[in-house]
Amino acid sequence: MTQRSAYILLTMLVVLSACSTTKDLPPGQKLYTGAEIDFTDKDLSKKEKSLLTEDLTGLLRPEPNSKLGPFRFKLYIYQKTKDSKKGLKKLLKKFGEPPVLASSVDLVQNANILKNRLENRGYFQAQVTGDTVGKEKVAKAVYKVSAGPAYKYRNINFPAGTDSLSRAIKATEGETILKKGEQYNLDAIKAERLRIDARLKEKGFYYFAPENLIFSAYDTTIAGHQIDANMKVKDDVSDRARQIYTINKIYVYPAYTLRDTALKLDSATSYNWYKVIDRRRQTIRPYVFKNVVLLHPGEAYNRTDHTNSLNRFVELGPYKFVKNRFEDVSTADSSKLNAFYFLTQYPRKSLSLDALVRTTSANFNGTQLNLNWRHRNAFKGAELLTITAFASTDGQISGNAGGNNALFQIGLQGTLSWPRFISPFNFSADNAYIPRTNLSAGYSIIRRSGLYSLDSYNGSFGYQWKQSQHKQHELNLLNVTYVRPSSVTQQYLDSITSTRNPALKHVIDPQFTFGPSYSYTYTNTTETYRTNTFYYNGRASTSGFLTGLITGADTLNGKARSVFGTHFNQYVKLENEIRFFHRVGAKSTIAARAIASAGIPMGNSTILPYSQQFFIGGANSLRGFRARSIGPGSVDPTQYINNNNSFIADQSGDIKIEASLEYRPHLFSIVYGALFADAGNIWNARGHQPGGTFGPNFLSQMAVDAGFGLRFDASVLVLRTDFGFPLKKPFTQSNPLINYDKMVFNLAIGYPF
Repeated sequence: MTQRSAYILLTMLVVLSACSTTKDLPPGQKLYTGAEIDFTDKDLSKKEKSLLTEDLTGLLRPEPNSKLGPFRFKLYIYQKTKDSKKGLKKLLKKFGEPPVLASSVDLVQNANILKNRLENRGYFQAQVTGDTVGKEKVAKAVYKVSAGPAYKYRNINFPAGTDSLSRAIKATEGETILKKGEQYNLDAIKAERLRIDARLKEKGFYYFAPENLIFSAYDTTIAGHQIDANMKVKDDVSDRARQIYTINKIYVYPAYTLRDTALKLDSATSYNWYKVIDRRRQTIRPYVFKNVVLLHPGEAYNRTDHTNSLNRFVELGPYKFVKNRFEDVSTADSSKLNAFYFLTQYPRKSLSLDALVRTTSANFNGTQLNLNWRHRNAFKGAELLTITAFASTDGQISGNAGGNNALFQIGLQGTLSWPRFISPFNFSADNAYIPRTNLSAGYSIIRRSGLYSLDSYNGSFGYQWKQSQHKQHELNLLNVTYVRPSSVTQQYLDSITSTRNPALKHVIDPQFTFGPSYSYTYTNTTETYRTNTFYYNGRASTSGFLTGLITGADTLNGKARSVFGTHFNQYVKLENEIRFFHRVGAKSTIAARAIASAGIPMGNSTILPYSQQFFIGGANSLRGFRARSIGPGSVDPTQYINNNNSFIADQSGDIKIEASLEYRPHLFSIVYGALFADAGNIWNARGHQPGGTFGPNFLSQMAVDAGFGLRFDASVLVLRTDFGFPLKKPFTQSNPLINYDKMVFNLAIGYPF
C-alpha cells in the first residue's frame, strides 16, 4: 500500500467513524466534542496560558466521549450493543459509553467554576463567559477568559501574641511555604494551615485543628497588585485547642476482642513506662512493646510518635487490627491524656497454598506452588516462623536448548524473623518501621530436563530495617550457599567435550560461598504526584575474603584452599542499578534504567561461581535477544552449535553493563503502549574465552536493540507483550542455523523495570 493510499484509507475511516457515532443521536441534539479555553489577556505569557489552560480544563464537566486517536470507540460499542440482550454483543455492552450531548453542558456553572478557580489562583479580577460553537451533528464549548492581573504577597504576618499557642505558631514562621513576592494561591494557603497544624501536633496541641486558623488578605489597592496577608487564630477557638497536653498513662491490650467491654485497669501489669492488660495470661511477653510504644508519660503529646507507634504495632506481625484512643484526664491545673492500644490478634498458626504463574528475568515462563506454614508468635516474642515447601516448573520461550528446555525445582525453606535487632549492641529507632533480624535455611533440587540435577543448600543470618519511607537497608552478617551436581547426563558431558564451551562446564562446577553482604535501596516511585521519581539499589557482597587472605589462597600458583574439605569461592562483588521515571502527561511516562555491576574473583577463584554471575537478554533485559544468549564480550555462542545435538549454554559473566530507555504512553483504559531501546553486555574479569574479557574496547562490544509493545495494567496484575529487534550484535554470527536478526517476542508479567 502506498503512502497516499494509506492517507486516503485513514481519512475514510475517520469520516465513517464520525458518521456512525452521530447518526443515532436524538432529534435536534448534537454530540459534545469537548471544550476550548480562549484567553483574551495580552499580558499573559504563553507558559502561563498553557499552565492555566491545563488546570482549568480539568474542572470542566461533563467530559466528552473518550477517543482512541480519531475514533470514539466506546460510543461506537454503545450504539452497536445498546439493545442487545444475548451473545457477544451483550458481553461487549458493558464497555460502551452513551453519547455526551451538547445540551448537557451547563455553560454558566462551568464559567463560574473557572472564575472561582482563577480567583483562588490570585486573579481577583477574572471574568469568564461561555458559549457553544457547532456544526450539524457536533458542538463544542468555548470559554472566553479575561484573567486580569495576578496579585502577589507584599507582607505575610504571623500571630504576635504572648500566649503559648501564638508563640508556637510564630515559631514555625521560618518554615512557611508562603513567600513574599509569590502569587496568591488558595491551595498553598490550605497546605500552610496543614503544615502549621502538623508542627503544633508535635508540641502537644492535641485538640488543635487546621480549621482553627484563618488567613485574611487585605489592602488590595497597593500599587503593583500586591496584598498583605495575616495568619491568625480564630477568636472562637476552644480553650482545649489552646492547651499543651502531656501523656499521663499508657495501656496496651495485647489480646483484645470485640467482646471485651471493660477496661479493667486494676489488672494492669507495669512494664517500663507502659502497662499491659492481658486477660489470657501472657499471650505475648510485655518486653515486645518496648520498641513499639514511642510515647512516654510526662512528655508532651507528639503526633509523629503517636502515628509511628500505630504503624509499629501493625508491623509487629501478630496483630490483624490495631485500635487506639486517648482519654482526657485533665485536672484543674494540668492537661493530660491516657493512651490506650487495643490489639486484635491473627490466628497464631496458619496454613496456606499459593499457586503462581510467573515470568522470570531469564525469560522463563512457568508455575510455582507454595505450601506455607506460619506461626506468628512462635516464642511469645512476636517472632514469625515460616516454613515453605515449594515446587516449580519453567520453560524458556524461543530457547535453543532443543528438548532440554524445561527446568524443575523442588525444595524446602525455613525462616525465623524477630521484630527487633538480635545483637550485643543496643540499637534503637523512633521511626514508623520495625527492624528485623532474620535467620533462614533451605534446600532445593534443581533439575534441567535431560541434562543435569543440582543440589542447592542455603542459609543466612542478618538484619533488615527502614531508615525512612524512602530508604531501606539489609545487612547479612553471613550468607552461605553450597551447590553441587547430583547427576549429569552423558549427553551433557558429551556436549562439554564436543563443543569445548567453558560455559557448559561452569554450570555444573561445585559452588561454596560464604560471607557478608549489604544492600541499600532508595525509592520515591510510590509518590505518583511527582514529575520525576527515582529508584536506586546498591549491593556489596563478598565470599571467602578473609579466609582466603588468612590461608594464603592462590589458585593460579597452585595454592587452592578448602574449608571442611570443600574448595570455596573467593570474590568481591558490587552491584548498582538506578531507575528514573519522568511523567509527560497524566498517565504517560518516560522510564530509564542503568546497571553497572562487577564481581572480581581473587585468590581461591579465577571466575565467579555460576550462581553469582550476571546474565543478559530476555524479557526484563535486552528484549531483542533471547535470554542469556549473548556474551561474554564478543564471544559468538553459535560457534558451539554442531550436528551432535549440542546447544547454546546460558552465557554468563563477571561484569555487566546495561541501559534501557522506554516511552510508556497511555492509550486507553488499562492499555499502555511502549517504545524502547536497550543496550548492554556481560564480560569476564579474566581471560577464559577469547574476546570475553572486559577491556578498553567494551563499548564496541555492546549489543543494541529496539522495539515496541503493549502493557495491560490492571493494577493488581500487569500483562506485557514486547517485540524486540536486534540492531547491533556484539559478535559475528558463525552458525547459519541460528538467526539472531529476527524479531524476538516477549510475553511477561509486570513492567521490565
